[in-house]
Amino acid sequence: MVGSTRLLTLAALSAVSVSLGTMVFGPGAFGTKVAHADSNDLVLSRLGTINGTSNGTSVVGSNINFRSLASELGVVMAPRLSEPSDTLGFGGFHFSADVAFTSISNNAAYWNALEEPNDGTMTTTGLFVKKGMWIPLPSFEVGIGAVHLGSSHLWASQGYVKFALHEGYHEFPLPSVAVRGAVSRMMGSEQLDLTVASVDMSMSKDFGIAGLFTASPYVGLNWIIIVPRSEVIDKTPNIDSRDEPTDANMNFVFSDQDGIVRNRIIFGTKLKYYIFTLTLEANFALAGSSVDDKGGTSMRCVDVASGTPTADCDATDTAGAQSTFTTSLGLDF
Repeated sequence: MVGSTRLLTLAALSAVSVSLGTMVFGPGAFGTKVAHADSNDLVLSRLGTINGTSNGTSVVGSNINFRSLASELGVVMAPRLSEPSDTLGFGGFHFSADVAFTSISNNAAYWNALEEPNDGTMTTTGLFVKKGMWIPLPSFEVGIGAVHLGSSHLWASQGYVKFALHEGYHEFPLPSVAVRGAVSRMMGSEQLDLTVASVDMSMSKDFGIAGLFTASPYVGLNWIIIVPRSEVIDKTPNIDSRDEPTDANMNFVFSDQDGIVRNRIIFGTKLKYYIFTLTLEANFALAGSSVDDKGGTSMRCVDVASGTPTADCDATDTAGAQSTFTTSLGLDF
């Protein structure tokens, strides 16, 4: 896992150099067909094993590797908080661009499903717009945006709603408190359908600095549920089943799995001068542990002997702990 110091340095440097025109809408950002694959594109066929039996040859997908890969990728593409608990007010707008660096367990077997080896960090960039509202409740806020995974054709559309339970008492030693629900929908892959639902609770407090800046440190707890669904995957894409009819047996899908639950702790600070904002955020996702409990079996996938692939087992999420460091530049109106 990449060290925290390295990730923070990368986040600070990259936020200055990333241009709005290329942050999200790079080549293939909307799933457009392209002639080549990038290094972080998915090759899920590598997580399938060819299995010859008396009934013929087939491919069995590794459910445990599929679950763990989806878990870590879900954290990479999950909605980030990137804001204090106070809403923008019913007349407020906020536009922002951000860059984030998320660690992954790049040496784990399930990350062999990338087009090329990864150095342990995935970079995402995003554009967002947020609006304060007083309907259906006072202190209400909505936001939408898009996030692109660097060196890939993967991107995610995101949206959220936030309700401030308590805000605005800045003259008193009382924090603002808010709850938020968000969703992220990944696109751009013909092999994986990935949806991430998110619920968080945060606290923040505004402080004036030299009469020029406002600092709003915040802390939050975040629960995310990752729902992966496999598309049909061809283990031998270079062979046409029209030329070799038995090649149809090389198509397979990973079994649908129970939702993957991950927990994150979030720390951040938003600095504001006039209408300009800079937000620095760090979040830490605990290691995965949820289990896909299949009916009719109590065998754990980790206990299946090597060389005897089967999809009839309970897959445990073996994803490692992950860190994400985000820098966001914005305008408040």
